[in-house]
Amino acid sequence: MTLSSRQSTNTLLQTLGNIHRINNNSGQEDTLLSQLFLSHMSQLSLIFTWASGNLFHLAWQSNYTFWQSNPSRIIPISHNIWDPNFGLISSDVFSAGYTDVSALLSTSGLHNWLYTAGLRNETDIYLMAVSMEFIAVASLVIAYLHSLLAEKGFLNSSSLTTMEIAYTSPGYRLNYHLSVLLGLTSILWSGHLIHVAIPYSRASGSSLHLAPLLKGDWIAYSLKSDAAAHIPGCSQYSGTSILTFIGGLKSASNSLQLTDIAHHHLALGVVMIWSAHVYSSIYASIGHRIRDISSASALSVVANSRSLDLELSISLAVVAQASSYLAQHIYSIPAYPFLASDYVTILAIYVHHIWIAAFCIFGSLVHAGIFLIRDYSNSSSKQHNNRDTIGRILEHKEAIISHLSWITLWLGFHTLLVYAHNDAVSAFGEADKQLILDPIYAQIIQSASGKTQYGQSLLSPALGQAAQSTLESALLPLGPGDLLAHHSISLGLHTTVLILIKGSLDARGSRLIPDKQQMGLAFPCDGPGRGGTCDVSCWDSMYLAMFWMLNTIAWTLFYFHWKNLTIWQSNTAAFEEGGTYLMAWFRDYLWFNSSPLIRGYSLYGLNDISVWSWTFLAAHLCWATGFMFLISWRGYWQELIDSILWSHTVTPIVTDIWNGAKYTPQALSIVQARFIGLVHFAVGFIVTYAAFVIASTS
Repeated sequence: MTLSSRQSTNTLLQTLGNIHRINNNSGQEDTLLSQLFLSHMSQLSLIFTWASGNLFHLAWQSNYTFWQSNPSRIIPISHNIWDPNFGLISSDVFSAGYTDVSALLSTSGLHNWLYTAGLRNETDIYLMAVSMEFIAVASLVIAYLHSLLAEKGFLNSSSLTTMEIAYTSPGYRLNYHLSVLLGLTSILWSGHLIHVAIPYSRASGSSLHLAPLLKGDWIAYSLKSDAAAHIPGCSQYSGTSILTFIGGLKSASNSLQLTDIAHHHLALGVVMIWSAHVYSSIYASIGHRIRDISSASALSVVANSRSLDLELSISLAVVAQASSYLAQHIYSIPAYPFLASDYVTILAIYVHHIWIAAFCIFGSLVHAGIFLIRDYSNSSSKQHNNRDTIGRILEHKEAIISHLSWITLWLGFHTLLVYAHNDAVSAFGEADKQLILDPIYAQIIQSASGKTQYGQSLLSPALGQAAQSTLESALLPLGPGDLLAHHSISLGLHTTVLILIKGSLDARGSRLIPDKQQMGLAFPCDGPGRGGTCDVSCWDSMYLAMFWMLNTIAWTLFYFHWKNLTIWQSNTAAFEEGGTYLMAWFRDYLWFNSSPLIRGYSLYGLNDISVWSWTFLAAHLCWATGFMFLISWRGYWQELIDSILWSHTVTPIVTDIWNGAKYTPQALSIVQARFIGLVHFAVGFIVTYAAFVIASTS
């Protein structure tokens, strides 16, 4: 059957799959590396073009200059809405009263970032947008020139110095090149903060003077820092320091000191450049090479095949950690002035980067499984004194999996049974019989980290009752609801990791199916009567782990959102009393905070939640469609849809639209149907919660 006559979804999936099988289609190594370089530069071009477009909209139609006059009170606007269906009445609804036309509010934090970086007005943003567009074009030019050199044969195996640095697995000896590059970038950013951002935050000219540097009187750069009451953009209460080590948050803007950030980046850049020259390779710095970990021989499978899946797995893990760190620090120690007071933006950034981290770490373990099937070989491990780390892990996989299983079962039974007990007694009107467990160990850690000292020194009678209550809420004491929420998140994490690790370590074979490696990443399910191969392939494990990952991230976001909502609303009792049983999570968090979405459209017309209400409903439809595909594993619903389309195409009116009678419906395979269902489920799930977060927090 030709591609033109195949079932539509099947054709699309096969095409996408063949495109991404670069290991099999690239041919020679030089061609493969050239394709990767082209893909890399093209991706950079797209990223810079996307960023340039966002900045252009802010420069063209945002309220950036007006917002700077009072960032803590004025809501940032991204761009206006020119849709004629939005009349004059909607201008007040969608603009929060700061423009004469309808506008979309910004929840990206770009206003705060540009404000921190020292961009003064829309003209500066225009210049930044144009600069990024030039970089995007330059990336394409570099990619094109590289392709010409590759065609002329200038980039062969003997002249791949740059490519060796960028794309070889033994080439993870990148301490020197990467450290110098990152170190210089960090120092340059520190210079931007010193020359541009800090003077702008003080509404003055550059305060940099080289005399103390030449005289060795470096302490002069830290003298006379900004006062606590100094507001960025004002000269009042400003100082002259450029490099400080004050620590903590600036009370006037609820953000880190800019001079502390400049000092941090300068010191980090110097340390990275110094370490690059001291340790020119990972082997010299930590005593191991990536190729030692990935294969038994220094130049065996990984070196020959370039093990792109292993490199991608490691890179995705690094990106996941970076994104997770940003999510956790954006609200606890924000670097951007007044961002902490914009609750919707804080939540949007947190949720966004948590999802990025989750999918990247998921992809990391998926490609680790692909590496074990396609590239890894431990045939020569005994010849190299058992230096093969992965081989040793595979030998002990039963112990690893069994320990993870035990921990997961313990967490599941204890956490869920405590919730079940508390829900049962609450349902019968005896909430006082709940199992209330105080997190005594967490409280001890908090005390050891200085919380008790802060309480003794700050919560003094001289401060007054109002100040004491404010400080007590700021210290965020942990209670029984936090304990159960953290154990639930831990259950989700351990279950997800258990499925991923078992799927990866058993990808080459298990006691049930020793020859699984020869069957590939996925194979059909014939049921227990014909081999019992259901849910045992590497793809099946990743498919199941995806759902547990979605569950875990949902629990994490539920906890973070509800906890912060109660703090911002000065109603911490709602979480402290309801966080110990599940019905309160549904009733007091999900259902109660869904009311803005329900009122998105009413008898009084549209409001600022109307768009999110429709988004909420559409995402629910996508989510339900995902369930539909997942329940019918062989894609019967897709087959039904295609059958209906086919019956229309054979009618005399539209007989030639879709190849006429030549088009025949074809059911999806199990893997394809699960993939379609997984995409619908994940997209609907994420967008549903995004609409809920923005609507309930606005």
